[in-house]
Amino acid sequence: MKNKILNFFICLVLISNVGCTDDLETTPLVELSLEELLKQDPNAIEGIVSRLYASFALSGVNGPGNSDISDDAGESPFLRGIINLQDFTADAMKNRWGDDGLDQLTTTSNWDENNKFFRYLFNRIYFTAPQCNNLLAIIDNIDVENKESVIAEVRFLRALAYYYLIDTFGKGVLATEDNFGNSTPLPESSRSEIFAYIESELIAAEAALPATNTYGRASKAAGQMLLAKLYMNAEVYTGTARYDDALIYIKKVINESSYSLDPNFIQLFSADNSTSSEIIFPLIADANTSQSFGNTTYIVNGSLSSETLTLADFGATEGWAGHRASKGWYGLFGDLGTSTDIRASLFWTDGHTYEMTDYREWTNGYPSVKFRNTNFSGNSIATSFSSTDFPLFRLADTYLMYAECVLRGASGGDMNTALQYVNDVRTRSNASEITTSQLTLSFIIDERGRELNLEGHRRSDLIRFGMFTGGNYLWPWKGNTVDGTSIPSTYSLFPVPLSALQANPNLTQNPGY
Repeated sequence: MKNKILNFFICLVLISNVGCTDDLETTPLVELSLEELLKQDPNAIEGIVSRLYASFALSGVNGPGNSDISDDAGESPFLRGIINLQDFTADAMKNRWGDDGLDQLTTTSNWDENNKFFRYLFNRIYFTAPQCNNLLAIIDNIDVENKESVIAEVRFLRALAYYYLIDTFGKGVLATEDNFGNSTPLPESSRSEIFAYIESELIAAEAALPATNTYGRASKAAGQMLLAKLYMNAEVYTGTARYDDALIYIKKVINESSYSLDPNFIQLFSADNSTSSEIIFPLIADANTSQSFGNTTYIVNGSLSSETLTLADFGATEGWAGHRASKGWYGLFGDLGTSTDIRASLFWTDGHTYEMTDYREWTNGYPSVKFRNTNFSGNSIATSFSSTDFPLFRLADTYLMYAECVLRGASGGDMNTALQYVNDVRTRSNASEITTSQLTLSFIIDERGRELNLEGHRRSDLIRFGMFTGGNYLWPWKGNTVDGTSIPSTYSLFPVPLSALQANPNLTQNPGY
């Protein structure tokens, strides 16, 4: 199943010749128009849709050195942007390379519109959305199999791209199939306007998404999960809490799908995780047929160095000596040496110091070995690129979201069920059960860190809990000081990239930049 969708990625090399992104209404350049292509070969729809999925995992269709956009093929892929902007800006992970722009992310300081890493994610969003628009604009005129399901998947993918837009930048232009190809700069849409659009698109898509789908493609549960996440953060995005609505879709994921907690936490982050019962929606990686410097290769290789680890033990042939966790993550487990929690064992401590007095020093802080390129079952061969799929959505997250909604007073929930879900997550990793009196919002944000760090959620979680900006919660190198310092509230959004402002005079900069 995994190979099937990967082959679709490859076949798109034959039919897509994509140009660079240098404005906000980018249109794909193809040998044939999509309409002509699909009329000649309706079966090409599978490859075209798979190409849209690939935009979240790969830099381009011609290999790891090729980019769909006019940005660096290694640095700019979508998933790499999610990790950079969601994890390195938060408390758990730090990068030591000192790259201009990445340094500012890892120290949550001196952000401005010239930072290339903001531009990378913004450009990826506005590459993916127009590609979806292109297909949606013509598909009604084409006779293809399972049309309604295909349309739902494409609307889900476009909504996913726009979800990251309002989470990170808060606003932008709303490019849709209705204005596709418009040469006039589109007006700026507010966070609330884009929120409402994403909500309506996902409600429509969820109804038509299949209950089950090919591995790597969106099922009904994936649409429900994205809706739940949108509602979880609605108070941040619009000023109005929507936890009741979040809980409705959380319960749908739990009760109406066949996903179950994987009994082995480590399998979720191993090269054979495509067999896991827990992963609701993955971004696919393969060392041979889906190579990228921006998928889990970035996480695995970036967290290793032959200076202190044996690369082959984690299925790698390259160690980039970049990423280490800080005590903002491993400190959540108490004494790592005595903890029975399997998650606490996934930090490499030999040759490293607990304190991160210099984030640019490789041996300061513990590398996370949560993600690895070895099979959980059977033999493995070390490779330059990773074959470990990235679990963008998984059931343990849903369980913790349920508990958070109940604690925030959402109707339709049950405290005993919430406690059971949290303990299911914990005991799966051999952590001790907790009691009802211990189940608090403070516990939930810590448990989300223990369970989900380095999976692209942490910054959004801290913002939702009121812990990201200001000085109430500090972590190493927050505000570019060793023990952390207060950062302004405007840092809850990233600056709109200068290139976007120059491309569309209707766009305005976020406050504080």
